[in-house]
Amino acid sequence: MHLALEILISALILIGGLFALIGGYGIAKLPDFFSRLHAPTKISTVSVGCMGLASMVYFMATDGTFGAVEILVSLFLVLTAPISANIMAKAAMHLDVRRSDRTRGAPWKQ
Repeated sequence: MHLALEILISALILIGGLFALIGGYGIAKLPDFFSRLHAPTKISTVSVGCMGLASMVYFMATDGTFGAVEILVSLFLVLTAPISANIMAKAAMHLDVRRSDRTRGAPWKQ
């Protein structure tokens, strides 16, 4: 395998791991449910996308096979993460989940 491909694969894995670390930190440190909801939906999509892309590049370089599974996993995650986040946020609004004082906006409160 060429050095440039190894550097690309390593960079994608490191970027994916960094985004996963940032997402985990966001879940642990953000003050309330509505703020914490952004970490797994936004960051995990980028993290899994980078890891899947690294996997695709690796297997295309070594075996010459196309990674359709990685594309399907990324597509499924991109389609389901925002929808599930929206459903969880709406359920939390109806259950009147406590918000931090720093969380702005309350369009459901009239």
